[in-house]
Amino acid sequence: MSGFVLTYFPVRGRAEAIRLLLSDQGVSWKEDEVQIADWFAGKCDIKKQAVFGQLPQFKDGEFVLYQSNSILRYLGRKYGISGGNNQESALIDMVNDGVEDLRMKYSRLLFLEFETGKEKYEKDLPNQLSAFEKILSKNSNGTKFLVGDKISYADYNLLDLLQGHLNLFPTCLSTFPLLNAFIDRITARPKLSEYLKSEARNKRPIVPKK
Repeated sequence: MSGFVLTYFPVRGRAEAIRLLLSDQGVSWKEDEVQIADWFAGKCDIKKQAVFGQLPQFKDGEFVLYQSNSILRYLGRKYGISGGNNQESALIDMVNDGVEDLRMKYSRLLFLEFETGKEKYEKDLPNQLSAFEKILSKNSNGTKFLVGDKISYADYNLLDLLQGHLNLFPTCLSTFPLLNAFIDRITARPKLSEYLKSEARNKRPIVPKK
């Protein structure tokens, strides 16, 4: 056992990219689920411990870390998937920041503007996705990863976000062949494929059910 503990709600949410990374790297971890109702009712001691009052929390033995992107970067460095040199590392950070920008818009849609803003969001989505298609095209004509010859934590983060969008907008990648191929290529990786088919993965909704 790795000694890793991931504490989050019983949804995919911001913890899922972390799970994708760990599973693909062949690393086991323990899930510590916090019920959403208990969290908002103030019944969770961990809420008082959380540095910014948020989850996920990630434990590596005695080391405790918060903020999903910080956890991804930490694991990226730990498993050698954060770039082969300073320039690759910087590019991976840049792309991951781009994923975060889109994730914030996606989260705002889901939780605040779904009834009023879905049509506008879908109309603008190709403009958002085109940046990632272009990034892929510049690396081996889109046949590998976002940056370099090796998977990085940003690839897992983008995969999770794209899958979330496909759940809402099934045809949103119809004009993005490289992004479609990217998803097929990453999800075919044996360990990740096994996780994606697992009961643990599929019992978790993307976001809390209303």
